[in-house]
Amino acid sequence: MNYANWFSQYWWIIVVVIGFFGSLFTINQGYIGVITMFGKYRRIVRPGLNIKIPILESVAKRVSIQNRSVELEFQAVTLDQANVYFKSMLLYSVQNADEETIKKVAFKFIADRDLMQALIKTIEGNIRSFVATKRQAEVLGLRREIVQYVKVEVDLSLEEWGYHLQDLQINDITFDKVILDSMSKVVASNNLKAAAENEGQALLITKTKSAEADGNATKIAAEAEKEAARLRGQGVALFRQEVAKGMSEAAEQMKQANLDTNVILFSMWTEAIKNFAEYGKGNVIFLDGSPDGMEMTMKQIQALMVKQAGTTKG
Repeated sequence: MNYANWFSQYWWIIVVVIGFFGSLFTINQGYIGVITMFGKYRRIVRPGLNIKIPILESVAKRVSIQNRSVELEFQAVTLDQANVYFKSMLLYSVQNADEETIKKVAFKFIADRDLMQALIKTIEGNIRSFVATKRQAEVLGLRREIVQYVKVEVDLSLEEWGYHLQDLQINDITFDKVILDSMSKVVASNNLKAAAENEGQALLITKTKSAEADGNATKIAAEAEKEAARLRGQGVALFRQEVAKGMSEAAEQMKQANLDTNVILFSMWTEAIKNFAEYGKGNVIFLDGSPDGMEMTMKQIQALMVKQAGTTKG
C-alpha cells in the first residue's frame, strides 16, 4: 500500500479530525471559562464539555466562583496612640455567574495576586481609619462594630471588581506588652476592689443578723423572765392565800372542839424547825429556842393569821 498516495488523497480528513478534537475542551465544576478571539473578549462558557473555534478562539481565563478565604495580620493605632494588632479571616467570592460580572472579574486585575493585594490593603485601610477614631479602652468592645463598618465600606469597592465580601471575622485583638500588663493590673485591682466590697457587705450582713439575733434573744429572755416573775408572784400569793385559808379553817375547827388554837401555832413552829434542819444542807441557822423567843414567834404568827383571815374575808 502506498501511504504517500493515501495521505495525499485523505489529508484533509486528518486535518478535520485533528481540528475537531482540538476544538473540544472542558471547564471544571466551580469555574467559568472566558473565551477570547485575537485577544478580545468573545463569550463565557459553563462547566462541562465545550467547543471553541480552533486556532482563532482561546480560553483566556478560568474564573472560580467558589468561596475563597485569606488570613490578615496588621497593625492599627488608636486615637490615644496605642498600637493595636489584628488577626482576621476574610471570606469572599464572585458576586454571581452573570456574564457582566465574570467580565469584571476576568479583566479588572492582571492576576489574582493583584486582586488579593488590593483587597487586603482596602480592608486594612478601612479598619485603621475606624480604629483611629476610637480610644484604646473602646477597641476591645467594638469588634462587631468594626466588622459591620468594614463590610459596608468594602462591599462598594468589591462590587466594582465583581466580588462580594461574604464574611469578615476578627479573631484576635492584642496590644503592646506594656499595655497588656497595665490592663491586667487594672483588672486585678478591680477584682480586689469588688472582692473587698463583697466581703464587707457579707461581714455587714453577718454582723447585722448577729445583732438582730442577740436582740431578739435578749427580748425573748426578758419576756420569759417577766412572765416567770409574774407566775412566781401569783404562785406566792396563792400559796399565802391557801395557807391563810387552811389556818383559818383549822382554827375554826379547834374552837368548835374547845381546843386551844395555840396548838396550831406550836405545830407550825415545830414544823418550821424540822424543815430548817431537813433542808438546811449544813448551813448554820440561829433560832431563839427560849420560851420567850418561842412566845414572841407565836404571837407574830398569830398576828399574821389574823391579818390573813381578815384579808380573806374582805
